[in-house]
Amino acid sequence: MNRILIIQTAFLGDVILATPVISELKRIFPDAIVDILVKSGNESLLENNPNLNRIHVFSKKSGKLKGIFSLIKAFRKNKYDLIINLHRFGSSGIIAGLSGGKKVIGYKKNPFSFLYSEKFEHRIGDGTHEVERNLSLIEHLGGRNYSRPELFPSEADLEVVKPFSNGAYVTMAPASVWFTKQLPKEKWIELIDQQSTDHLVYLLGAPSDNELCNDLVSNDKVINLAGKLSLLQSAALMKNAKMNFVNDSGPLHLASSMNAPTTAFFCSTDPSFGFGPLAENRTVKEVKNLDCRPCGLHGHKNCPEGHFKCGHGIPL
Repeated sequence: MNRILIIQTAFLGDVILATPVISELKRIFPDAIVDILVKSGNESLLENNPNLNRIHVFSKKSGKLKGIFSLIKAFRKNKYDLIINLHRFGSSGIIAGLSGGKKVIGYKKNPFSFLYSEKFEHRIGDGTHEVERNLSLIEHLGGRNYSRPELFPSEADLEVVKPFSNGAYVTMAPASVWFTKQLPKEKWIELIDQQSTDHLVYLLGAPSDNELCNDLVSNDKVINLAGKLSLLQSAALMKNAKMNFVNDSGPLHLASSMNAPTTAFFCSTDPSFGFGPLAENRTVKEVKNLDCRPCGLHGHKNCPEGHFKCGHGIPL
């Protein structure tokens, strides 16, 4: 294999969970040029990855279809020997199938998998981790090493977080795109109150999470960093935290990528879906034996039952 393209145009966490495929392909084919396609906004995650040649970005600014066919045109020129699509939805399937790869691999669930050379099952709910599912696509190529996701903050990133890293601290990432994946605000307040007075509490998140994080600042030991750190800088800060408290969301996978201690709250979703923490020091907190849980793979904007017991009942 001389040229390989990996496609993962889903969410932040999905891109992080694709990184073991990058490193394993580079182990199998050490001389190969490995590129990746991610959606706009996720490209910064993969900066400094020593196993990647180029990060392509799927942007919809000029229209989705225009973006798709622009990428197909560019990829045809690159003449990839192997294209691996880790994404299960239509746009990525069109790109993978029409980009002229000599061999195209992906999941049967993709509606355009009929364009693939080889396709594989993607089963959710049996406890198999997403990293294992992704690596199963290249097992027949010699892929065998199950490894933790890995990100590579730069020296500049480490310098940015250095002032925050003096002394003991924990991080908390209280927000999620989905309401039912997010531990309720009052539980975060309770968790903050439980922390040692010797520890600082850093609240992490995107600029859009600033309001929620501001509501959690109760004293000068609680510091809102939402929107102030890049993704790699947030990962670097998590690395040396005494604990990182996260929802079933992107920051969980940031912590896994740094092998940072993780306490993960699973409200409406279930770890058996395969998106649990992978750090050596990890704890999952959830409410078990609820008939209505899990109520979906990605969560909901509101609790379908109206009570949100899976969030309010989580033990801290």
